[in-house]
Amino acid sequence: MNRWRQSVVEIQTRKRQVNECERAQAALSKVTACFQQMATSLGSNIDGSFLREELEETRTVAHKICSGLHRRLLTLLTEMEQGQEDKEQVERLWVIFLSSLENFQQDLKKVKALQEIFPLTQRKDRQALVNTGYAGGTSEVAARAAMVQTPWLSIDETERPDLKTHIRGIDVLLEEMLQRVNVPLWSVEPTQEADGGQEEDESLEDMMEVEVVSQNNISGCCHHHNCKVGCLLCLLS
Repeated sequence: MNRWRQSVVEIQTRKRQVNECERAQAALSKVTACFQQMATSLGSNIDGSFLREELEETRTVAHKICSGLHRRLLTLLTEMEQGQEDKEQVERLWVIFLSSLENFQQDLKKVKALQEIFPLTQRKDRQALVNTGYAGGTSEVAARAAMVQTPWLSIDETERPDLKTHIRGIDVLLEEMLQRVNVPLWSVEPTQEADGGQEEDESLEDMMEVEVVSQNNISGCCHHHNCKVGCLLCLLS
């Protein structure tokens, strides 16, 4: 009975850990999306100290989530046995996390490059900013990033690295993940089919269908009701 009770407790604990990782991955996706959106304003007329402070704070949140998620997924995958319940879900989270890290690193590199082009260390540096005509700000996006909650953000206090160190650190993290856990990316199946949209009545061939037209009879070229491309070519001819 004690062994059975211990097994039940282990299963419940593992399910709770998997659920925490799922929520953390969802939170990471939201935070990195906000970071990416704010980064698009760098070098524009709404760029300034506030935007760059918010980018740093959002980067800190993403760094904490990544650190905690990396440790927990690594522990789960190294301790779980093949065929064990929830292993496929953890492997799926692992692959999604790898992709998220790579995308986040690309955004970090873009931010680093733009901050070097537009340093804003002196007042005259604002003259180089590009006037995009946008009069809004990024405070709402920053607020959404700040409101994101994760299961362990309050207990995992990690020091924020500088931007250059952060970019290199993700390289180290990715290399460690690929070396310590053998999860072939091609072997992980999605939980749902890709959304192909509603089935259309007309096939691509039908839409591209063009009647054969004699060069001497241009007026007869756009009679087919499916000939959308042909009509455009007639207008340009």
